[in-house]
Amino acid sequence: MSEEGMEHAVQEALVREGIDDQVIAAGQFNPRGHSGSMFAGGLAGSELGGPGEVAEDVGLAAGSIGGMRANAAAHGMPEWMLVGVTANAVYGFDGRSRSKTPGEMIFRAERSGLEVKVHQRVNVRVVELIHPDSASRIELEGSRVPLAHSKDVIEALSGR
Repeated sequence: MSEEGMEHAVQEALVREGIDDQVIAAGQFNPRGHSGSMFAGGLAGSELGGPGEVAEDVGLAAGSIGGMRANAAAHGMPEWMLVGVTANAVYGFDGRSRSKTPGEMIFRAERSGLEVKVHQRVNVRVVELIHPDSASRIELEGSRVPLAHSKDVIEALSGR
């Protein structure tokens, strides 16, 4: 989905929630640790798959999926999220870029007082949304693949 398509989808979700705010950037994210969990789960699964190439491949696939899902569950978030940025807040909705309609709202973080930390990793960008006063923290991971548009969200949040 294009960046404009993601922005439109998140904008429609805000309207559905009764929120009068204008989306300036949107992208697809996962809970922090998603790609590492996929790798670790795949490694373990391929070892447990059993002898033979097919069994190993099945174990790799099952382990990768299991690792990603376990990570999402541990963070109390869905595996895939559409994140939208407005001048006032950051919103996270259940869903991914290929779904035209985001699911339920997972989080809302007011931008006033919000501290944004970005960590560059090999294949992902980690974004921490921190409200120092309440010590609340949302940790997300965005793919470096341009189709995810995580860079657009990071730029909107950090002004880079």
